[in-house]
Amino acid sequence: MASTFAQQVYDLVAQIPEGKVISYGQIAKMLGNPRAARQVGWAMANCPEGHPWQRVVMADGSITGGGFAALRRTKLEEEGITFLPNGNVDMKKHGWL
Repeated sequence: MASTFAQQVYDLVAQIPEGKVISYGQIAKMLGNPRAARQVGWAMANCPEGHPWQRVVMADGSITGGGFAALRRTKLEEEGITFLPNGNVDMKKHGWL
């Protein structure tokens, strides 16, 4: 049975190493559906426990997550992720791929 798109997202997210981040759009592109960044976001809204959900950010390094944005930033800082003066993740330094 073929995996659902969401399961493919989760499988990829599980591989992101500590100290690295990837964007929603990069995940969509890697899964062969470059216009599906929003669907990646929907999948991530239901990310299974134990997956490094905090490592998925916007293409510009900004953090989404509504009420969880501060928690996401804290988790990333604990992994050694650095932020630019504008508050975005330094994608050049911490981008996974």
